[in-house]
Amino acid sequence: SEKSVEQERKIIQIIYRIPLATKLCCFSTPETRGNHCSYDYLTVISSDCLGYPFPTAPPVDPFAKIKVDDCGKTKGCFRYGKPGCTAETCDYFLSYRMIGADVEFELSADTDGWVAVGFSSDKKMGGDDVMACVHDDNGRVRIQHFYNVGQWAKEIQRNPARDEEGIFENNRVTCRFKRPVNVPRDETIVDLHLSWYYLFAWGPAIQGSITRHDIDSPPTSERVVSIYKYEDIFMPSAAYQTFSSPFCLLLIVALTFYLLMGTP
Repeated sequence: SEKSVEQERKIIQIIYRIPLATKLCCFSTPETRGNHCSYDYLTVISSDCLGYPFPTAPPVDPFAKIKVDDCGKTKGCFRYGKPGCTAETCDYFLSYRMIGADVEFELSADTDGWVAVGFSSDKKMGGDDVMACVHDDNGRVRIQHFYNVGQWAKEIQRNPARDEEGIFENNRVTCRFKRPVNVPRDETIVDLHLSWYYLFAWGPAIQGSITRHDIDSPPTSERVVSIYKYEDIFMPSAAYQTFSSPFCLLLIVALTFYLLMGTP
């Protein structure tokens, strides 16, 4: 009947509060069913209609600052950069600690792209299980799983990370996530209860995809790392390496020998 058609065309207003005080209204008519919305009868149009505001989303918890005072005590840490640097000033920072059946990792690097840690049976890239925190074009930091095939990092869909959080701030990518200690046997995922060399890397990203790391020879742990042993290990970056390093001492000896042999 004419009355029922009129009732069916009755406007049902639902107001949403979104940025810039823009208002959206939804209404239903037989002609627009399913054309614009995922729900029957609903279509969205710009309008100045009146109504009650939709409840706003609760605020997101801020990223908890990484505590370096706990390094060597309740968690293990690796710092690469200037002597005395922190998680906010090191070129690269990583921490790990046991929490129940998981290992919690915290990573941070001076980059706008990605920061990662690799678990390797040697100190070379290739055949490594890698966890990376990647800053995408939308401003989010996502935790991704990779496997190094030679010099190429292949993304693996099976991702062991959980309780993920990350932030891009002050031109730094920082993240925190947990990963199970024991996992089912898989070539791309190692058991963390075993000891591995840790490979540290960071670099730029293009549209959320990682590219080559920032330095040609990224730092690695000097020896295999046990998640059950907490140490605070500092590795000076190239700009802060002194003549006391083994390489520099060897260079001095070689130059001295060359000069002496070349003297008539």
